[in-house]
Amino acid sequence: MPRLSLYRPEKGNDFKFIDRAINEQFQVGGTDVLLHKYLGPVNPDVGESTPGVPVNTNPIGELGIQDLIFLENRDRHYASDVYTIRGIYTMQDIDFNLSQFGLFLQNDNIMITFHLQSTVDAIGRKLMAGDVFELPHLKDEYALDDAMIALKRYYVITEVSRAAAGFSQTWYPHLLRAKCQPLVDSQEFKEILDAPAGDGNKTLRDVISTYNQSIEINKAIIAQAELDVPLAGYDTNSFFTIPLNEDGTVDYADTSEEDVTTDSTGMDASATLNNPAKNLYVGYLTDDAKPPNGAPYSFGTEFPAGPSNGSFHLRTDYFPNRLFRYDGRRWVKYEDNVRMSLTNLGSAETAVGGAYAGLPARLNQKNTFVNNNTTATIAGKIIQEKQALSKALRPKADN
Repeated sequence: MPRLSLYRPEKGNDFKFIDRAINEQFQVGGTDVLLHKYLGPVNPDVGESTPGVPVNTNPIGELGIQDLIFLENRDRHYASDVYTIRGIYTMQDIDFNLSQFGLFLQNDNIMITFHLQSTVDAIGRKLMAGDVFELPHLKDEYALDDAMIALKRYYVITEVSRAAAGFSQTWYPHLLRAKCQPLVDSQEFKEILDAPAGDGNKTLRDVISTYNQSIEINKAIIAQAELDVPLAGYDTNSFFTIPLNEDGTVDYADTSEEDVTTDSTGMDASATLNNPAKNLYVGYLTDDAKPPNGAPYSFGTEFPAGPSNGSFHLRTDYFPNRLFRYDGRRWVKYEDNVRMSLTNLGSAETAVGGAYAGLPARLNQKNTFVNNNTTATIAGKIIQEKQALSKALRPKADN
């Protein structure tokens, strides 16, 4: 009598019988999962590594890498067809965790189990990291802020493995276990998020992304910050400065009768003190090119004629603007206006009609490097000055 064994070197009839029974359980008790099949990244020789690349009809394969330097696939292509497969997963409550770093979601990752053979038959390959799922049964038809469009629930696969419970008595696997996390509005999923949402006017990004809300919140925070702290550094205008002579005594003005203002209590000190000869409140970002004690001053691109001793003049042709004091013989530098606006905006953002119209623009690396949109002509060809490192150091064949 031959020895009995469910294991065979090949997948025999026992395996097929069990596999069909398992597939039937998914058809009976599983839920529909709409799959957006990942086709591969943009070929760097065809498209640029930017969110606005044109659709490449011949992408490199799913196992290819777009950026060989950073080992990233930032621009991904997905099939226009949507596949329907069956999956099973355990429903769980999504809780909020208030930690020291903010408000986070717990249990937002889900583990979905799929039948291996039926999935391969449907999409032509196994599931892999990068595939995007839509769970129709999680649509919210009663959203408070969007009554016309059902809010969708999208997940992206991050890991795929064979489920331990999917091995039958034949010792062959029947199930795949996919770890999925919620889809976020990022460059990788641009093709999916740019798809219409169903009403012809909105895209999926408009419905499921929080980008616009985050931008509005950020603008509100900036506007409030502009009111609370309009300038960098420290405001010393509220402090009264007593002018001193070189010997440390108070520097009074000429006390002749025509210059002295008196009342029933005696001499008015604010009218008889000279303007301070130097700035006494010296520190980090305290100079604002404003005379102390609210003293009057003139301004312009050149010094006035016939100045009086102790008068102030602001030169607006200096960058930053510089305040001078006349000591009777010469104009002496008093301080520079180093207290600048804290808004790191470029000239385009502060133009007329923009969200920050009228606000001063600061020159920093964000304006000159990060947001550099200028071009240069090299060998008769117009080149963007800002280039991705993957384009500047593109790998080439040795031959």
